Amino acid sequence: MEPSNLVYPKESYRVTGVLYATHNELGRFCNEKQYCDRVEQIFKELGIKYEREKILPPSFEAELPGRNKIDFIVEGKIILECKAKRVLTREDYYQAKRYLRSYNKKLALLVNFRDKYIRPKRILNSLVKED
Repeated sequence: MEPSNLVYPKESYRVTGVLYATHNELGRFCNEKQYCDRVEQIFKELGIKYEREKILPPSFEAELPGRNKIDFIVEGKIILECKAKRVLTREDYYQAKRYLRSYNKKLALLVNFRDKYIRPKRILNSLVKED
């Protein structure tokens, strides 16, 4: 068997399973907080370590503290951003990239629960070396 080039394959596989279970249970038309609440509950049930709504440090001097929050940091490695909107935009990807740079993490997962079939997007930070 060839080694995988995926970043954090085991961890991201577990997180993705939680995302699918959440979507299967709640469907497409809940709000973002409801999806995050269910994801958090499943993380607890499975013993997956996480931090929720971690506050991002201010990006510039005049920015008010607490303005930006990351939905989840999972296992201290993966940033998880949950959305519930009609279409993901370029700004959603830029937001995830900014979060990766701010916390010096290698991988973010971006998921839109409003889609009929969820497809978590893997976003990498090439500036971070492998663990």
